[in-house]
Amino acid sequence: MTVSCSDSDTSSLNETTPLLNDAQHDPEDQDSPVKKATPLPIAQLLIVCAIRLMDPIAFTQIFPYINEFIAFLKLTDDPSQTGFYSGLVESTFAVTQFLAIYQWSKLSNKIGRRPVIMVGTFGVALSTMYFGLSSSLTDLLLSRAIGGIFGGTVSVVQSVVGEITDASNQAAAFPIYGLVWPIGGITGPFIGGVLSNPAEKYGSIFQNSVFSRHPYFLPCLVAGIIALSGVLIGYIYLEETLRKKTRNGSQDSFIDDHEPSLRELLSIPIIRALSISAFALNFNGTAFDVLFVLFCYTPIKDGGLAFSPSTIGFTLSSSGLISSAMQIFIMPVILKRIEASRIYNISIAAWPIVFAIIPILNVIARHGLVEGTGNLDVWSNVKLWTGILLVLAISKVGGMAYSVSLILTKSNVSTPAVFAVSNGVMSCSMSLARIISPALASSVFALSVEYHLLGGYFWALMMVCFCLLACCLGRNISRLSKSSLTHHKPQNRK
Repeated sequence: MTVSCSDSDTSSLNETTPLLNDAQHDPEDQDSPVKKATPLPIAQLLIVCAIRLMDPIAFTQIFPYINEFIAFLKLTDDPSQTGFYSGLVESTFAVTQFLAIYQWSKLSNKIGRRPVIMVGTFGVALSTMYFGLSSSLTDLLLSRAIGGIFGGTVSVVQSVVGEITDASNQAAAFPIYGLVWPIGGITGPFIGGVLSNPAEKYGSIFQNSVFSRHPYFLPCLVAGIIALSGVLIGYIYLEETLRKKTRNGSQDSFIDDHEPSLRELLSIPIIRALSISAFALNFNGTAFDVLFVLFCYTPIKDGGLAFSPSTIGFTLSSSGLISSAMQIFIMPVILKRIEASRIYNISIAAWPIVFAIIPILNVIARHGLVEGTGNLDVWSNVKLWTGILLVLAISKVGGMAYSVSLILTKSNVSTPAVFAVSNGVMSCSMSLARIISPALASSVFALSVEYHLLGGYFWALMMVCFCLLACCLGRNISRLSKSSLTHHKPQNRK
């Protein structure tokens, strides 16, 4: 039930509505003994992760070939404008997702998490297949718009992870959940890079068929089938996590708790700070995804690396491997020892370094280019791939902030209803960034290349400035957030 909120209500919100975590209001919590860790619900966690995996696979499989797809459809005769159209396609997804996320979160408080997740995953599957059959800009934009609407259920999946865990086991649970995007980041680009344009790559088996008329349908079909398998897994195994205790203590009906309005949520300083920082974080992360692919695709003379789609797919898959290693070996350790707010600020501080290094890769490629062959000499190849791995590794340090932001949200709210809509607000902030970031970043990249601004590297300077601004915004989170650690040191009472 959504409640209205007057100015006087919001001014005393924390005194009248239990939206924040009780530990922020009850000093007794600080002196309570450390509770025994709750067993990790590994079966349900893995099921949720399997369902969530379908989304990044469907999303990232277009990255290796999207620029070629736009060229195939002859949307522009100017190669420098390819980035503009690819950014427009991704921004369309983000616009509809932005409009849908909060509504999906509210709906899940009424009908439950499970049906919302099932509908969303099914819609992502169909929209992905439609994308591969696109024959015009209208088809591209419409398919991505549909994908964005159903992709808005991502915040509901995050709510399920929060509801099956608590502070005692989240250091183990969230890194596992954090593996979803890296694994999808490996699988999706691999599917896109290997299966795109199969009639040209693999010969007669795919010629004179739908795959020759629509050369980018096969990776979309495979990704769509994988997403449909997620629907089947969820239908059979996923349990509903949203329950309401009735008067006799049973849990047999969906929750109908106090559901705060958007105005109420944003009146809470920590939620407001997390929302603003989430926008800045996702702006930089999405810009990296778009710009790195454009940078790899662009000819060396124009400031890029001239990689083929298969090489781009391999590079993005390597990025996923790096991220997976960090989630497995680093995240669980640091979450048990360091405050989540501090980890968050360290992570976002990595982004300006990433964008400052990327232009150096083109400098290496320019100086190592062997005249007449178009290839790099051996030593330049070694330096180039060392630099690429360094950029990807640092970017994955920056990407750790995504998992940590979910922990910070959970640590600072109380009831499931509040957690669900808070997740919706965070996801809305991220989607708003995805609306602006791809189009702006790709347009600035195109202008930098076309007019040779700052040697063609003006886009990198712009992103370094944005990243430094994001670091400044993240400082408020450390000041406002409660502790994410379970072993609080007892305070001396007078």
